[in-house]
Formats: sequence, C-alpha cells, structure tokens
Amino acid sequence: MSKYKLFTVEHSYFSGKIKSYLNWKLYKGSLSDGFENILATPELITNLLLPKSGVPSLPQMEAPDGTWIQDSSSIFDYIEASHPEMPAVPSPSAAPRQCLVSYLIELLADEWLIVTAGRQRWHYSKENIDQSHLSFNQQQWGAWLAPEANGLNRRQAGAEFFKNSFGISKAGNDIPPGIGELGLTSDTEKVWLDSLENIMTLLEEHLDHHDYLLGGQPSLGDFALMGPFYAHFYRDAAPGFDLRTRFPLTAEWVERTYSHDNINARSYAQSLYSLENGKLVGRPATSDNGAWLPDDAIPPTLEALVTVFFKEMWPVLSEASQKLTEFILSDEHQMGDELPRKSFTASPGFEHLQTNEGNLTHEFELGGVKGRRMVVANQMWMLQRIMPIIKECASQEKVMKWMQVFPGADELLNFEKITDGYQIEKRGGKLFSAAEK
Repeated sequence: MSKYKLFTVEHSYFSGKIKSYLNWKLYKGSLSDGFENILATPELITNLLLPKSGVPSLPQMEAPDGTWIQDSSSIFDYIEASHPEMPAVPSPSAAPRQCLVSYLIELLADEWLIVTAGRQRWHYSKENIDQSHLSFNQQQWGAWLAPEANGLNRRQAGAEFFKNSFGISKAGNDIPPGIGELGLTSDTEKVWLDSLENIMTLLEEHLDHHDYLLGGQPSLGDFALMGPFYAHFYRDAAPGFDLRTRFPLTAEWVERTYSHDNINARSYAQSLYSLENGKLVGRPATSDNGAWLPDDAIPPTLEALVTVFFKEMWPVLSEASQKLTEFILSDEHQMGDELPRKSFTASPGFEHLQTNEGNLTHEFELGGVKGRRMVVANQMWMLQRIMPIIKECASQEKVMKWMQVFPGADELLNFEKITDGYQIEKRGGKLFSAAEK
C-alpha cells in the first residue's frame, strides 16, 4: 500500500476539515503518493475502524506504513510532521502571531461552532417546518448506511436511522439531539444563533479583503473551519441556502478551500491570465499574491474573529478545565482511568456525569444568558496539545503585547495552573488521565 487511506463520510463534521487539508497538501506536492478517500460504511466502522482505534468516530486514517491515526487534529499533526514541505501553519519563530491565531481558530471551529452546526442540521430536519431539509438529510445519511441500494431505499435507510437513533420525528422534540449537553436549550438557543450570525458576519467582512484567513493561501484555521462550514452550513440544504444568499463571499471561500479545482471560486490551484503581446501571462488567482500576509500581519477583520474566541469560548474552556481537574483529582476518578472524549453528546458510560447537574457539567454564560453544559475532555487535550506552541509564540515581546488586547489572554498562557498535577493522554481514539511528567 503506497497511498494514505482516509476513512470519512461527506456529511461528517471533522471529515471536511481533514479532506480539504489533504487536498491542499496533495496539490502542493507534499503527498507524493496521494491518498484514497474511503467511504466509512457501518461495516468498515464496526469491523475495521473500531478494532483499530477503539472508537467509531470519523475521520480515521491508515498511513502507508500501517500506522493508524484517529481524530482530525492527530491526523493533521501526523501529516505535518511526516510531510513538512509547504506547512499549513506559519512558523512560531518567524510568524508567531499567525501561528497562534491558526491554532486558536482551530479550537473555535472544532469545539465551539459544533454547537450551532448541529443545531442547523437537526433543526431543519424536522417535519412540518418551513425550509425542512429532512429528505436531503435522509438521502445523505442513507448514502452512507446503504451505499449499494437504489435511491429510494438509500433514503429509507436514512429515515429509519433518524427515527430510531435521533427521535427526529417525535412530537415535542424541539432541541436537536446531542446539542442539549453542549448548552443549547430553548433558553439559550437565541444567543447561540446570535453568536453564529456574528461569526458569519465577521468572516464575510474579512473575505471581502482576503481570500483566506491569513491572506492568499489557506492555513490550518481555514481547514478547521471547513468542519462546520462545508458539511453543515454549506452542504446541508437549508443552512446552505442561507449561506449562499446572505454570505456569498463565505460560500465562495468554502468552495475554494474544500476543492482546488473550482476556478469560479478563485482557487489556490488556479492562475488568472491576461494577454500580453498575444501570449497568455499568468498570475496567482488568489488575493495577496497567493501567499500569507507578510510581516506576521493579522488584519483587523481577523482580530475580530480571535476576539470571539476569547470573549465567548475561552471562559467556557477555563471553567470546564477547572471542573475536569476537580473530577480527576477527586475520589471519583483513579489516575490513569479513561475520560469522556466526545465533543457531541455525552460519552458512553459517562452519561450520569455529563448530563443534568453531574460532576462533569458546569454553568456557563453566553450573551448574558446562563446555561449548563457538559465538560468535554477532548477540549482540554487540544489545549494541552498546543500549549507548547502557544508558549513559544507568546515568548516574543511583540506577541505578548499584542495579546493583551484580548480578554483572558493571560489566563490562557497560564493554562497549566488550571490542570496542575495531570496530563491527558490519547491512546487510539480514547482519552485517559496521566500523572504529570
């Protein structure tokens, strides 16, 4: 086997992130033998992915040497280390602010926007509402569940799955499945949607000036945002119509970032040509001469998105980290035991801790409205994963000074104090506590 084998489904949140990234690495010549994108059917999940990683979550990948990697961030780290040509993150020494922003936007995309992405998918999958895209969702899930069936039977497979697994058709089921544990309830729904509207408005404004977050070339932040934006906000029918009609620059950015051959979207793989003395002369199609902005620049439109991270998400991450620390160091947990992992719905076996007012839930506030949500240990793992990079970036005086404009930046830089005494280890797709090394 010479190619990487990537196991995804098209409607999967994190699959869009890693597929768009691999498309870019392949185009840039960093993956000499390429990758094969394999539909992760239920058969493959049960008989291959689950035994290999211990979890059914997507995406998962097998490297040419047989190494098995689960989780989009782990796949990204593995590919960047194995194929450092044309990195997807600026250097922490040469462009520390751009490097720092890349990882913070990844956190925002992976672990914050998942709430509203889930809401948009499942809300519009109800029957008897305006703009219901239930039939589309049944079809796309059926294409995964019964890929060899004819069209109507594929849709029926998706419909049965919805009915039995999510309860979409049940009367009175107003909150989409899995979202309540993340703090979206009838009381908080409006402020979550206000947050999404703000993020989309800020992104649309940024894309009026630059084709990608950091200029004319994509980076980790762009690929991470493909998780919610491609599968949920662009591809899903009802949110997709809203995105295309109200935020057309953002819809265009999704097309150029996810696929390198969409020339109408001004792709990174495209040249624009003019005639000079009757001959075609090409130039980069994307903004900023097809490159990241020089001099480690962070335009104000991008700073506005970083502010969303610090203003809305960081207080939640901070409180959740403290609650997880209390749990790990309590009598309820033995060091070395498994931790809940999932970013969506409570993890099996941890439902009593992650629902209602269990010890792995915490109060949060968004837009002046209070709610309650579960602690997601994967978010703490992601923070520990990037803390050495954040520290290296922030060690430069110009970065430290720049960060002071963001609320909570000092607390982020001292994240180790919150999680003092332990680390979170990933083994396959599962998370475990471990004594601090």
